[in-house]
Amino acid sequence: MRRRVTIGFGSIVCLLFFSGMVSLFELSRLSRDTDDILQTSKRNIELAREMLDAAHGHNVSMIRLAVFGDRGSDSLCVASLERLENTLLVAQHEALEKSYLDSLSFVTTELRLLTDSYLAFGAVERAAKPQARFRADSLGARWYNDQYEAVYGRLTSAIKSYMTSAQSSLAPRTEQMKKNAYRAVTPVLISLVVMIAIVLMLFYFMLIYSVNPILRMNKGLGDWLAFRVPFAVAGDLKDEMLELKEKIDTLIGLCRQHKA
Repeated sequence: MRRRVTIGFGSIVCLLFFSGMVSLFELSRLSRDTDDILQTSKRNIELAREMLDAAHGHNVSMIRLAVFGDRGSDSLCVASLERLENTLLVAQHEALEKSYLDSLSFVTTELRLLTDSYLAFGAVERAAKPQARFRADSLGARWYNDQYEAVYGRLTSAIKSYMTSAQSSLAPRTEQMKKNAYRAVTPVLISLVVMIAIVLMLFYFMLIYSVNPILRMNKGLGDWLAFRVPFAVAGDLKDEMLELKEKIDTLIGLCRQHKA
């Protein structure tokens, strides 16, 4: 009986330990996936904000340069464009999904070519007419409206698409996280069902092989002490219960010999 009880409770302990380890592993992976999604989304927003700021600074510089002829804005224009390109390189290095960055890289290259050609043309004009304003006429405004504004619009749209790229990939990753959550809970549920079965089996065996024999022996011994009814225990006894019955029989026999 002791061996059966030890095996039963040992099985429960091992099952609890195993299911707990599996659940802990799955929950840790679920936590890492959640943190990864949040960090990726946060990083995408930070880089997209940096690129939008650089694009806005470039746009303001081009307005001052092309429309108002402010020569001092050319250096700010170049600095803003370099800031945009450097941020794009960081995004390309860190990104897992590069499909949204391909269109952004293409538009950035287009903006670079357009800006370089305009600055080169302005440098030629400035060399020919040092005192003249930087294309401060209707040609600069027309160039801005006809060519630059369309490229700038495509650039901001590409940056916004990149900003929302993390959210667009949330659906499959959320589905995977749901599966991971089920995997984390499943071992606990299986262990719960198995433990209930083991506990019921232990209860049955202890009731049949331990509790009921003790109750019968207790009643038989009480009847013998009170009424001298012969001590007899019905049913098949095993292991420790059988040894206990035999020792009680021996003790009763010794008592009878002593009285005799």
